[in-house]
Amino acid sequence: MVQEGKGARSPLLRSEDWWALWIGLFIFFLGFLKIGGVDLLGWAVKTNMWLDLSKALTPVSDVYKGLPGFIALILTYIFLTVVLSIGVASMGGNVPRFIGGFTIIFFITYICWMIGNYAYIAATPDQLAKLNIPWSLRMTGESGFIIALIVGLIIGNLFPGLTRYLQEATKPEWFVKTAIVILGGQIGLNALQSTGLTAQVVFRGLCAIIEAYLIYWPLVYFIARRYFKFTPEWAAPLASGISICGVSAAIATGGAIKARPVIPIIVSSLVVIFAVVELIILPFAAQAWLYKEPMVAGAWMGLAVKTDGAAAASGAMVDALIRSKAISALGVKWQEGWMLMATTTVKVFIDIFIAIWAFILAIIWSWKIDRREGEKVNAGEIWLRFPKFVLGYAALFILVILIGKSVGKDTLKLLNAGIGQAGNFRGIFFALTFFTIGLMSNFKKLWEEGMGKLAVVYVVCLFGFIIWIGLLISWLFFHGITPPPVA
Repeated sequence: MVQEGKGARSPLLRSEDWWALWIGLFIFFLGFLKIGGVDLLGWAVKTNMWLDLSKALTPVSDVYKGLPGFIALILTYIFLTVVLSIGVASMGGNVPRFIGGFTIIFFITYICWMIGNYAYIAATPDQLAKLNIPWSLRMTGESGFIIALIVGLIIGNLFPGLTRYLQEATKPEWFVKTAIVILGGQIGLNALQSTGLTAQVVFRGLCAIIEAYLIYWPLVYFIARRYFKFTPEWAAPLASGISICGVSAAIATGGAIKARPVIPIIVSSLVVIFAVVELIILPFAAQAWLYKEPMVAGAWMGLAVKTDGAAAASGAMVDALIRSKAISALGVKWQEGWMLMATTTVKVFIDIFIAIWAFILAIIWSWKIDRREGEKVNAGEIWLRFPKFVLGYAALFILVILIGKSVGKDTLKLLNAGIGQAGNFRGIFFALTFFTIGLMSNFKKLWEEGMGKLAVVYVVCLFGFIIWIGLLISWLFFHGITPPPVA
């Protein structure tokens, strides 16, 4: 929610949109200095998949490997509290109240995230042998987001006094927008690394996502509007959430069309829940149906699974499951990583599409959907609607591409490490997002707003045609391509 700061001198300092951009760029810049050998974010806490609780938390950089994980957690909390409080002060918020609420929110969120990374909950089949455990729930570390969401829902619905106290720091939109800005640098790095992949796979991946989303988005929007009677304000974020890239796309779309904050937040919670369902089901379906078409299976995971972490995990699972079956069923041993490469290549292009789509929707809503009769729409109205944090996402994406192409391999490794350190904060912001989504999600009000009906639309669209269209398009573009065999 945008807050007007009483003492702010400029629009650039009085909205969450702009402060998401500034904070995201600031954190990226601190990580970027790694390219010059300056490690300014290596002390930040990193959550590992764990069996021994003492190993759950470590500093993100080996430079600080002597620093205890708990101290790294405290330093991370202090850093985020200071940076976010500056933004709150500029937006005219109550800083002491924010700090009090954020302290509780941060530590509860981090406990949830640590639980989600417990090996028996998070480990995927390809990780079981490395961890020497017989089974797990296979939910990946992203299950920490779901745990945070559930705990937030419990507090938000059963403890109204505590919920009111935390209200000043309950800012899911701000947290997720900041995470999306930082994501731009990581996507740029992924795209940069993809240039060394087989040109055929990269080209087919780009074609696949263009064709898929020109079909996906209009279909979901039409069904939500025509058969479930949702308004455009509800239908557009839902269509983007299901069609493009889940949480990031839903938030960007909500900003572009000026939707009420509760709408993309509800869509985001559904995206994560259904991504975990897909992660549990689709890799095993791919093993059963597509073990003769491994690259089709990899691309399918990228087109069907709607969050970055779950998509990457599903690609890794497919890579391991199909290679294992191919040895026994086909007598061939394929090189590791090619199916995962197809997944991540498709996913990179999907993520890039977020900024483009937000701009397109800002124009459509200004000129057509929200335009009043006789009103002239100018560039200023489009600018007003455009989600400013997407500028940071796009800028970091382009910057990383340009820098990465102009430096040597050693410097590129440092750039990779620095972006990884900044990306560590992206994960923290996403975790904060889902806990605070739960806090502000009153079931009674959400039901009145249409959450139950929204979930039905999601199920109908995702399992009714999106998964199957994604499979068809993956087949059209990747049929007949197999990984090179191991000599």
